[in-house]
Amino acid sequence: MSSFLDDLARQALDRESRGMTRRLVVQTHDQQLDLAGNDYLGLRQHPHVQSGAIAAVEDFGTGSGAPRLITGTLPIHAELEEALADHLDVEQALVFSTGYLANLGAICALAEADTTIISDAHNHASLIDGARLARAEVAVFPHGDLDAVERLLRQRTTPRAMVVVESVSSILGDAAPLTELVELTDHHDATLLVDEAHAVGVRGPRGGGLLRQLGLAGLDHVVVTASLSKALAAQGGVVLGHRMLCEHLVNTARPFLFDTGLAPASAGAALAALDVIEDEPQLGERAMAHTARLAEACGLETPAGPLMSVLLPGSREALVAADICAAHGVRVGCLRPPSTPDGTSRLRITAHANHTEIDVAHAAKVLSEITQPR
Repeated sequence: MSSFLDDLARQALDRESRGMTRRLVVQTHDQQLDLAGNDYLGLRQHPHVQSGAIAAVEDFGTGSGAPRLITGTLPIHAELEEALADHLDVEQALVFSTGYLANLGAICALAEADTTIISDAHNHASLIDGARLARAEVAVFPHGDLDAVERLLRQRTTPRAMVVVESVSSILGDAAPLTELVELTDHHDATLLVDEAHAVGVRGPRGGGLLRQLGLAGLDHVVVTASLSKALAAQGGVVLGHRMLCEHLVNTARPFLFDTGLAPASAGAALAALDVIEDEPQLGERAMAHTARLAEACGLETPAGPLMSVLLPGSREALVAADICAAHGVRVGCLRPPSTPDGTSRLRITAHANHTEIDVAHAAKVLSEITQPR
C-alpha cells in the first residue's frame, strides 16, 4: 500500500483499539423501537407531510436547479420562509439547504475580525465549526455558565461580540438560560445567536420554540437558527430574525450564496409539517410526556426538550449498553468522543410523539435495567 493508505490503516487500527470505530448501518423497517432518531413528532411517515413533498416535486421538479440568487429561488421557498417566520414569531426567515450550513452561514457572515464569539462548550459541531471558520476571536465558556459569559463580555477587547448557544442542548437536553442571556447581551451591546433545532415543533406556543415560549421572540439583537430535519421531518435549515439580518445573509453568507437552493420536496414536507403542528398541537405535548417517562426510567430529571443522555464510564461500556438495548428491541444512540464536547461516552435517547404507551413502557423497562442496575 502507499504511505497514504498505510496512514489511514494505522488510524483505523487506533480507532478500533479505543472503541471509536463508526460504521454506516442501513436502516430497515424492522421491529426495533426508535429512540435514536430526531423525528420527534413522528411526521416522516405522516400522509400530509408525504403529500406535501410529492406535490412540491410535481410542481417544481426534483431540485431547485441553482443557487438561490441565480434561478434557485422558487415560490415554495418564499412560502416556507413566510410560514417559518410566522411560526417562530419573527420578522423574516431565510432557508438554507441544511441546518449545518445555516449555522455556518449565520456565524461566518455576522462575526468579523472585530468580533468576539463567546460559545457554549457543549454547542453542536456546526456552531463550533462556524466559530472556527469566522475571522473572529473565539472564547469558549463552560456549559450554561452565566458568570463566565458576563466576564467574557466585559473583558472583551473587540467592539462587537456574539454569544452562541443552543436553546435545548443537543447532548444533555437541558435548556439554556435564555432570559438571562438576552439581558446580558442587550446590556453589553452584543448579539445572541440561539440554535432552536431541538425545540422548534416541540416547545413553545404552536411549537414555536423556547424563545417564543419565554416571550423573547423577535428581539432585534437575537438571531435564531433551526433545523427542518427534526420535528419538521424534512431536511434543511433556517436563520430567522430582523429583515436586515436576512438581507445581510443573502449578500454575505457563503453557504447561501454558493450552494444550490433547498430541494422542493424538503420545502414541501416542512411546510406540510407546520400545518400538522398547527392542527395537532398535542403532538409536542405527547413527545414531552414520553420524554418525562423515559427520563424517570434513567434516573434523570425531565429535560427541556425531547432528548437526554445517560453518562457511562467509557466508549466500550456505551457500546455494550446500546447492544443490550438493541437485543431487547430498542434502538438508542451511542455517543463517543469526538461527538461529545466533554469527552464522555453516553447513551443518547430521544422521545417520539408517535410511540404508543406500550412502546414507552417497554423502553422504560429496558432503560431502567441498564442505567439503574439493581
